[in-house]
Amino acid sequence: MRPLLTMQIEKLSLHHMDALAPLLRAITVPISEYCFANLYLFRESHGYEVLSDGGIFIKGRTYDGFTYLMPTVSASQLDAARLQQLLRDVDFLFPVPEEWLGAFDPAQYEVSFREGDADYLYTVEKMSTLAGRKLHKKRNLLKQFVESYRHEALPLTTSRLVDARLVLDGWQKESNRDAGQTDFGPCREALDRYEELVLCGGITYAEGEPAGFVLGEEVNDETYVLHFAKALTKFKGVYQFMFNNFAKILPPKYKYLNLEQDLDKENLRVFKSSYVPDALVKKARVRLRR
Repeated sequence: MRPLLTMQIEKLSLHHMDALAPLLRAITVPISEYCFANLYLFRESHGYEVLSDGGIFIKGRTYDGFTYLMPTVSASQLDAARLQQLLRDVDFLFPVPEEWLGAFDPAQYEVSFREGDADYLYTVEKMSTLAGRKLHKKRNLLKQFVESYRHEALPLTTSRLVDARLVLDGWQKESNRDAGQTDFGPCREALDRYEELVLCGGITYAEGEPAGFVLGEEVNDETYVLHFAKALTKFKGVYQFMFNNFAKILPPKYKYLNLEQDLDKENLRVFKSSYVPDALVKKARVRLRR
C-alpha cells in the first residue's frame, strides 16, 4: 500500500471547485452533500478538508461529532486497499447511498444509519399541486397568502440579491437566536457568492416588500436541491407559496425536489414531514471493522 505521507491535505476552499464540482456531479445520487456549493458553504461547520493523492476524498466532521471521509467517486470505483488504509484514521465513510452498499463486504464493514441524516425528497408534481387530503392545510395557507397580499414571484437575479439579504436579516432577527446558532452565515455567503457558486433561486414579494426567497442547485439530472428557504413570518402562507411556485417554474426534467435533512431538530422534522415526503434518502455510515 502507498504510504499516507503522499497524501496532500488542504482546507476546502473556492479554488477546489474546478476539480470537485465535475466529480460530484458525475456521481448522480440525489443526496444534498454531493454538491460543491453545499460543501463550500458549510465548510466551517464540518471542518471540511480535501485529501488527494491521485484520488480525492473530503474529510469532515458530523454534527454529532464523528469524523468521516466522503468519496468523490462511486463506491465501485474506490480502491479497496487504499480505502481501508484511509478509514483507519476516521470513524467512517459517509454519506453512502443505499445503492452503493453492495460494494462493501459485511465481513469487513459495518453499516449504520441515523434518522437525522436522511434527505427529504418530494415529487415536483406534489409540491406544484399540493394535492390530496394530507396537504389540505398547505393548500389553505397557500390560498390565504394569495388572497391576503398583493404578491409577485420573480427569479432571484443578481439585481435582487439586496432584497434577499433584507429577508435574511429579518429572518435572523425573528429567530431570536445568535447568528452562530443558525445557518445565517452560510446563507449570507450563498447570496454573496451567488454567481460564483452557480446557484439559482426565486424571490417573493408581498405588499411591495421582499417577503421570502429560496435558492439551490441541480444535484442530478432529475433532482433539484433547495439549500435555503427564508421568509418573514408576518406574511402568513409565504413558505407554502414559495415552495409551490418554485416547483411550478422548475424545468420539466426535474422530477424531485430535495429539502435536505432535519439534523434531528424537532422543528425541522415537523415542518418537512408536514409536506409528506415521497422518500427519505438514507445516508449510510460505513465503518471499517477493527
